[in-house]
Amino acid sequence: MTSSSPRKAVVLVSGGMDSAVTIAIAREQGFRVHALSVAYGQRHSSELDAAARVAQMLGAVEHKTVQVDLRSIGGSALTADIDVPEEGGEGIPVTYVPARNTIMLSIALGWAEVLGSTDLWCGVNAVDYSGYPDCRPAFVEAFERLANVATKAGVEGAGLRVHAPLMHMSKADIAREGARLGVDFGATVSCYQADAQGRACGHCDACRLRAQGFRDAGLPDSTRYA
Repeated sequence: MTSSSPRKAVVLVSGGMDSAVTIAIAREQGFRVHALSVAYGQRHSSELDAAARVAQMLGAVEHKTVQVDLRSIGGSALTADIDVPEEGGEGIPVTYVPARNTIMLSIALGWAEVLGSTDLWCGVNAVDYSGYPDCRPAFVEAFERLANVATKAGVEGAGLRVHAPLMHMSKADIAREGARLGVDFGATVSCYQADAQGRACGHCDACRLRAQGFRDAGLPDSTRYA
């Protein structure tokens, strides 16, 4: 492992509005952002194009995309031939991807250790979200504990941290924070079934939460719709 630098951060970037704001917050706090995306077999691959745009636009020093084939296990409307629902329902929705955030943070943890970074950042949110279990404070706290017992850096006392700055923010709060930080939301893709050009369907859970956030914040919705 290289020498530790508290100014380096590995930031998970999906291409959506939440991860874009997360990068902007990390940059504002003085971190050199190493942006990480995961191509996990999601049907909406245009989000990966958006992730590359967002990382460059917001000043990441590098952007890496790692391939993980979650389609091989399926179990989600985002990785298998299951229809994406247009209305939210009770319980955990079919758009939940089994173990996705655990896998993504694990890859981020490995890269952070190689870089000599002690700071992982992710845009998970437990206020205006779809009910995923891996977007809750308990998950982030548990992963941080795991990071500090599962790695050479952690065992040697590096003090690894998982930052989730949006955890308790509403979508309107996130939209306002992004506007304050100069994030171009038109470059981001949140839709669960965006087309090849990254245009949103306007009906899925992600689209509805995003649109409501802009309305509640009193901000124009720069989303590109199909």
